[in-house]
Amino acid sequence: MVFNQDKPIYLQIVDVVSERILRGELGEEDRLPSVREYGAEIGVNPNTMMRSYEKLTADGIIYNKRGIGYFVCPEARDKVLALQRKDFLEKDVPEILRRMDLLGLDTTIFEK
Repeated sequence: MVFNQDKPIYLQIVDVVSERILRGELGEEDRLPSVREYGAEIGVNPNTMMRSYEKLTADGIIYNKRGIGYFVCPEARDKVLALQRKDFLEKDVPEILRRMDLLGLDTTIFEK
């Protein structure tokens, strides 16, 4: 996995897992690789993987069955969609509109 230096690695891993859920590669109740397995697979420290899993758990996207592993929550896809839509509208859209204005492009195409 190639990482972007502008964003913490654990959040990039969260993004990858979230995208896999949106694409349907991970479905409800699917088991995720263990922290050590996944960390070794993508070349990151298990502590970094743990932070990713903790964030996904806090967001209600995955859950831990003690002694068994991490699993995708029911309705995880809906939660990922809601979180990513919110993030897109709050961060990306304002930046896109700012850049369009800076470049002299018509931003009124986005007005209702």
